Amino acid sequence: MFFKILVLVSLLAVSAYAQVTSFVYNGFTMGELSLYGMAWVTPDGLLTMGYDLLRKVGHAFHPEPVQFKNSPNGSVFSFSTTFIFAIRPQYKRLGGHGIVFMVTPQRGFPGFLPSQYLGMFDSINNGNATNHVLGVEFDTVQDYEFADINDNHVGIDLNGLVSVKSTPAGYYADGGKFNDLNLKSGKPMQVWVDYDGMEKLISVTLAPIKMQKPNTPLLSLTYDLASIFNENMYVGFSSSTGLLTNTHYVLGWSLGVNAKAQELALSQLPKLPQVGKKDTSKVLTIGLPWVVLFLISILISSVIYVMRRKQKFAEVLEDWEREYGPHRFKYKDLYIATKGFREQELLGTGGFGRVYRGILPTSNIEIAVKRVSHESRQGMREFVAEIISIGRLRHRNIVSLLGYCRRKGELLLVYDYMPNGSLDRYLYNQPTVTLNWRQRFRVIKGVASGLLYLHEGWEQVTCGRRPIQNRDAEDTILVDWVFSCWDRGAILEARDPKLGAEFVEEEMELVLKLGLMCSHPEPLMRPSIRQILHYLEGDIPTPELSSIGGRLTVGHHGGCDDLARSPSSMENAFQQSYSVVESLLSGGR
Repeated sequence: MFFKILVLVSLLAVSAYAQVTSFVYNGFTMGELSLYGMAWVTPDGLLTMGYDLLRKVGHAFHPEPVQFKNSPNGSVFSFSTTFIFAIRPQYKRLGGHGIVFMVTPQRGFPGFLPSQYLGMFDSINNGNATNHVLGVEFDTVQDYEFADINDNHVGIDLNGLVSVKSTPAGYYADGGKFNDLNLKSGKPMQVWVDYDGMEKLISVTLAPIKMQKPNTPLLSLTYDLASIFNENMYVGFSSSTGLLTNTHYVLGWSLGVNAKAQELALSQLPKLPQVGKKDTSKVLTIGLPWVVLFLISILISSVIYVMRRKQKFAEVLEDWEREYGPHRFKYKDLYIATKGFREQELLGTGGFGRVYRGILPTSNIEIAVKRVSHESRQGMREFVAEIISIGRLRHRNIVSLLGYCRRKGELLLVYDYMPNGSLDRYLYNQPTVTLNWRQRFRVIKGVASGLLYLHEGWEQVTCGRRPIQNRDAEDTILVDWVFSCWDRGAILEARDPKLGAEFVEEEMELVLKLGLMCSHPEPLMRPSIRQILHYLEGDIPTPELSSIGGRLTVGHHGGCDDLARSPSSMENAFQQSYSVVESLLSGGR
């Protein structure tokens, strides 16, 4: 008896020096609580923990620690707390996991998991004495791992999720009759948790909202919390979701240490969201049609944009062109390469088109693209065949033709870009002896318009012979042979015998003479592309050629200087490129 009196006096003395701590939340405002995970505060002050997200955790703590002891080995002060909560499951009869009131040494746990762990522990630290956690759980799932008694229970947890004591949810009315409460009914309920520091008694009481606190607690446990509590602890709530979800609400909360928790002002508490018709009905009936209309308009605009873009880059592709597939470029790639054929990329204008500089987006190869208009399909197949044959030529004096593209009345020719070249140096095409004279003459005009240009090759389109041929153990230079034919007044003998009589004498003679004029080793001494084109089109008279002492004299109309050239002086120029011409400019016989 004397010992009990001594303990009572000691506790009274400690209490006299203990700090009184209390707070009350009649609804919440953003920033008042320390929130984590799913926990958030609605604009009208409702603390919401958990919604339709699977396997998530929510924490809500009073921001400041609360003193529960005067010293590490001291006794725990008496305290009480009350709060009003509600649990609404996603599906009426299938509840998710519940909510826990807890006292912990820190706001963030070293390890916690959702689902059955209620956001408090994990499989490693569950049940450890070093946790220093008191929890009062209101659980709506029966988990056999933690020996839950049912799926609608209240339990007192110490350092783990196996409740030290638990009981079905309900309350005792006057007269001692027990009444069940369905925790997942969605209706608000009030909880009182009290700890008597002298009796070491934990009591938990539950009742519907607006009902006075029952005289008989739902659950009581005699336990000294001195081994659980540190001097300063944090108080708050934890909740979690699993495969099924609950939405947990806390409407108000108060706590007192060494004092009774203040009564909550029910009239000041926020309202729970209405069950049934949602406020979003107007959004569905008015806003949704506008959203659908907007999406449809976006879809239509997108289709129009794609169709216009497809039309913009549409190409002409016939069945016979498939055999030339590797040499055909996409118009879109050429459009991107030349930056839309803008004026800043224009290299110059010559013949029947304009030439643009570009860089292929797929390979970063620098190219020159010539745009040539073509109004008729007649001869296009033969023309493309000539272009493909040109693409096989490789020579230091030749700008390589890489391929072509056809689109909406125009032909685009793609060359290797020669930064030091000029339009007058545009390539010559390899002869194809299977063409008749009309086709050959048309190709020659194409050559003069700037497709391809190699001056030694004029006689090779018309004569059907190699630039250098070996006859009787001697090399015969094609240009010298054509010159000798002309010098004795029989230039037509230099024609390709395979043509037979299928040619126009005036045109053949003109081409052969132009070949001699264009065979000067210095390009500046040769007639320009523009002059050659005028000759071929008949815009200016045929040039006058004469031979004085074995030297070729050319008289140009229009005030051009005469050009002198002897056949023997051509030999050195041809001999320097003999090996290349022999291997690359093969054709004729």
